[in-house]
Amino acid sequence: MIAGETVADRFELVELVGSGGMSSVFRARDQVLERDVALKILHDRLVGEQEVVDRFGREARLVAALSHRNIVAVIDRGDYDGRPYIVFEYVAGENLKQLVAREGPLRVARALELAIEIARGLAFAHEQGYVHRDVKPQNVLLNGKGEAKVTDFGIARPLEVQDGETQTGTVLGTCDYISPEQAQGRRVDTQSDVYSLGIVLYELLTGQVPFTGDNFVAVAMQHINAEPPPVSLLRPEVPRRVEAAVARALAKEPSERFYSMNDFCSELRACLAELRSSDDMMATGVLPVLGRRRRRARSGRPRLGRNALLLSLLVVIAAVAAAIVAVLVSGGGSSVFGGGGGPVALKAVSAYDPDGDGHEMDQLVPRATDGSTATFWPTEVYRYPDGRLGKPGVGIVLDAGSATKVRTLTVDSNTPGYTAEIEAGSTATGPFTVVSSQLKASAKTTFRLSGTAARYYLVWITNRGTAGSVHLNEITAAQ
Repeated sequence: MIAGETVADRFELVELVGSGGMSSVFRARDQVLERDVALKILHDRLVGEQEVVDRFGREARLVAALSHRNIVAVIDRGDYDGRPYIVFEYVAGENLKQLVAREGPLRVARALELAIEIARGLAFAHEQGYVHRDVKPQNVLLNGKGEAKVTDFGIARPLEVQDGETQTGTVLGTCDYISPEQAQGRRVDTQSDVYSLGIVLYELLTGQVPFTGDNFVAVAMQHINAEPPPVSLLRPEVPRRVEAAVARALAKEPSERFYSMNDFCSELRACLAELRSSDDMMATGVLPVLGRRRRRARSGRPRLGRNALLLSLLVVIAAVAAAIVAVLVSGGGSSVFGGGGGPVALKAVSAYDPDGDGHEMDQLVPRATDGSTATFWPTEVYRYPDGRLGKPGVGIVLDAGSATKVRTLTVDSNTPGYTAEIEAGSTATGPFTVVSSQLKASAKTTFRLSGTAARYYLVWITNRGTAGSVHLNEITAAQ
């Protein structure tokens, strides 16, 4: 079919806007109601394949029952010269794939807003008993207001139908966004759509999909077996809660994902609210907090005058200065700065994974000592229960340049809760000797070291806590 042709004496084809394996979609002019519509018509070569024709008709019936602001609406259906067609509302905008290709990674808030709208539409479909099975950016259209609308329910199926055509043993969907169980031809349910939406959100945040390959099978096998790179690897400023939501949606086992699309949507809304609250705080500073404190002060004891406050502050400063001088002059104990001497110039030189494959995000090792807490070296993603790693530990090796007696080693991390200790050795490959207590780390953790001078020091992580991947943002040391 070509532009200018009229279908069913009513719909004048204006332009081809998309084409897939089953059908073509045209922008058409409804000459009766004088409005633009989207007309989806089955390819001529498929008219004789009854299974395809039935699936096409099923899509029309299914979507006609899904009236939701985030789902593209069905207006009509019919046949034209033996070829079935469906008439949808025309969404005058681009799809999400085109948006990412044009803009790259979206603002975190915008990515969350779009994912929430998609989740709402899919949740409604799930509540009506249908799973989409082909959630991808190409199937999400943006209207003139920038709102997301899910389309193309061509391979959607009722949830209660799990045996028979296009079910177990048959792989349908787009390989970049396909769930592990779908790639294996296993039972597909609402958690499969949760996984696919997780991939979509990953792409909105990072500008790329987590798995790529030369063919469908290569990508599908990664969905089944490989862990996606953490979102923060590609975009460190993404909040940890958002990263955690994506990671949970992308769990290999459906039971480990969000229980429902509504649950996923609720978490995304909470992430967005938290992000906006953080943005408001950045914009307004701490004035609201100070204001609350002033109100409490007025209800209790009278506030000190400005001169009295200044005098009190000077007294405190003088006392602290005297204490510091006394400690430094006496030489007793360690100073209030946490070390007994000057800083040690450490350089992160290698990952240490003797009980695994010998590699652990090797290319990112230098980030642990690059002088910036905005970057980090991450472990791989682990999903064993109780924070376990499935092996004794994993770590990162630091080079002091020569044999040096390090007294304190401090680790900044945006994934607190992991457990680690410091070990020391004469070579970068070990063996290493434990030189610190094992600590449960906070955002900034200082390990106090004992033992003789050593050139190489190892931050040895034995438990990841609640994070799938532990991040070591910056490591410093002092003599």
